[in-house]
Amino acid sequence: MPNVVRAALVQSEWTGDKESMVAKNIEYARQAAAQGAQILCFQEIFSGPYFCTEQRNEHFDTAEPIPGGPTVTKMIDLARETGMVLVVPIFEVEDTGHYYNTAAVIDSDGTFLGKYRKTHIPQVAGFWEKFYFRPGNLGFPTFDTAVGRIGVYICYDRHFPEGWRELGLAGAKIVFNPSATTRGHSKYLWELEQPAAAVANEYFVGAINRVGSEDLEDTDYYGSSYFASPRGEIIGGTGSDTADDVIVRDLDLDLIEEVRHHWAFYRDRRPETYHQISSP
Repeated sequence: MPNVVRAALVQSEWTGDKESMVAKNIEYARQAAAQGAQILCFQEIFSGPYFCTEQRNEHFDTAEPIPGGPTVTKMIDLARETGMVLVVPIFEVEDTGHYYNTAAVIDSDGTFLGKYRKTHIPQVAGFWEKFYFRPGNLGFPTFDTAVGRIGVYICYDRHFPEGWRELGLAGAKIVFNPSATTRGHSKYLWELEQPAAAVANEYFVGAINRVGSEDLEDTDYYGSSYFASPRGEIIGGTGSDTADDVIVRDLDLDLIEEVRHHWAFYRDRRPETYHQISSP
């Protein structure tokens, strides 16, 4: 019997306030569940705008603890209601002065499984993330969910092949990459990097991007969210590049074993020869 997981991604434009943004995304999640989705990932810092285009202290007030904060608590209830595994990226505060760009992972019965904190933090024009976030300190965890083992790698992380490989070595079958990336900045990379990572590491990748302008300087998010297969194929096309979208696709996890038998990248690795990879 095929081992197929129906997975979903949500891309949505900023509504202007946190409460309505969370409510809108909850409704989209319910739509995905009605289509049979078993696992869903929202976009990077989904409950707010991508505020890192500017450096202002007021944005720290939007951070929440994980778990225990209001948004993750709502998502735990949503997971129980829909029976979906949820990947929930939000702005996390651990304690005073310790903030992270984080994704919570919640199992289909509402169990909080853990979190991933973004490892690689950019500090370039339009992406002033070091002003807000500490680098992640939890490594590259994988999560055993109702649909199998998954991983998370957030936005700028995708430019670094090492973390993708760490997740594959840890047994991830699906890796989600929630992002906030603008049309002029990296559109040419969007349909290149994640399929390449899916091929190199022989698993499925869910690539999620924001959409809209958010009324902030230099923002033009182009959506185009998609799933890439271990063969590098974009499954069923990408989402809209201008509008909210719920992308629901069937992922045949048996394809992972098939690809790994054909392209034995894990067998043929030579880690004893990679002397400089972990050097500063």
